[in-house]
Amino acid sequence: MSYQVISILALVAAFVLATMLPINLGAISLVAAFVIGTLALGKGPGDVADAIFAGFPGSLFVILVGVTFLFAIARANGTVDWLVHMAMKGVGGRVALIPWVMFLVTGVLTAFGAVVPAAVAIIAPVGMGFAVRHRINPVLMGLSIINGASAGGFSPLSIFGVITNGVVAQNNLPGSPLTLFLGSLVFNVLLNTVAFLIFGGRELLGRVADTSGRTTDETAAASAPAGREPGTSGIAPSGPGAARATTTGATGAGFTDGEHPPVTTLDRNRSLTLVALLGVAVGALAFQLDVGLLAITAAVLLSLLAPHTYKGAVAQVAWPTVLLICGIVTYVNLMQDIGTVDFLGNQVAAIGVPLLAALVVCYIGAAVSAFASTTGILGALIPLAVPFLLAGFVGPIGLITALAISSSVVDSSPFSTSGALVTANAPDDRRDYVYRRLMRWGFSMVAVAPPVTWLLLVVPGWL
Repeated sequence: MSYQVISILALVAAFVLATMLPINLGAISLVAAFVIGTLALGKGPGDVADAIFAGFPGSLFVILVGVTFLFAIARANGTVDWLVHMAMKGVGGRVALIPWVMFLVTGVLTAFGAVVPAAVAIIAPVGMGFAVRHRINPVLMGLSIINGASAGGFSPLSIFGVITNGVVAQNNLPGSPLTLFLGSLVFNVLLNTVAFLIFGGRELLGRVADTSGRTTDETAAASAPAGREPGTSGIAPSGPGAARATTTGATGAGFTDGEHPPVTTLDRNRSLTLVALLGVAVGALAFQLDVGLLAITAAVLLSLLAPHTYKGAVAQVAWPTVLLICGIVTYVNLMQDIGTVDFLGNQVAAIGVPLLAALVVCYIGAAVSAFASTTGILGALIPLAVPFLLAGFVGPIGLITALAISSSVVDSSPFSTSGALVTANAPDDRRDYVYRRLMRWGFSMVAVAPPVTWLLLVVPGWL
């Protein structure tokens, strides 16, 4: 049995262990990386360690830590609550529109060139603030943000779109940037509609929030079952913080549990935090600076201005989530180093039926992208499909669009950057719930998106 096959089996075993036992999947993945790396790389102990650490996602680590650090400060001083209050006024208090507003805002950002993780990193903490304040299912809010990012992600101006269209041109394949963009846009709008219906969107219809931030329910209050709040979608908080409010708690001044009055005005600290958030957004979106480094810089500057107020902020970083995500991504990067992805690509090339090979390529793109960089997968898998695309048995535009959609909608997986950001910014007492639901949704996308896009875009042969 080859090490490539062993690495795949080890990944499956890690998921089984983490599902059956209360052990962090990231920790298991690091152990698997150590064992598989020692066996497969054929190097000395020091060289094996260097090879494993070379695959550690340092950029993702800084993004997760920096963004959650900064927004811990923003939550503590009421800035997030103020943003929620102002946005609710902007939509007339209609709670059901909030997830779609987040979808639209994130989609516009990525369509005009924002890197998908940067857009999600900026919008996810604000969106989760809405979810907490107005009792919106945090999974619905997170998926709306991620789907919005994917919807705009393949515009001709976006990073995904530029890379995909560039790879197509470099391999002398016919392409259609407009079809790629519209295909992704329509698919993600439909996908978010399904998410809206599944994760409590219908219960939000008719709910209106007043300008103080308190929520009233015009239609569901009378019909809600006894013992259940209207609009909660049946999600029961669990864990040590279940009896407390969903505000984030921590040690240190400025991080308290319990109810607090709605924030409707700005003070000095909130104004400075808004300036910091705006600076991060401008730096990431306009100048393509690293959003993680920007966020942690902003957090440190705010801490310097009020060190005693924010001394508990670092405790609010989602450290278990950071370990989980960075551990699994490190292992997947090791799998790429030992040739597992190339091994899968060679198996595809050996398939003699072009349509079946096209479906397998979409499945590989979805499965690997759920754990790794969507950008890297798009750049690697399109060339794998070149031989049978040039033979004319499969429509290039249809397959490329199907591959792009299949590889991007799985970004909702908590092991991808977008899903990880949503999980890290979920309320403490809902984080495990969000993680598990995103994992189920992300893996369902791995199973469903490839055959659906294949049937619609590849099999008819019209593209």
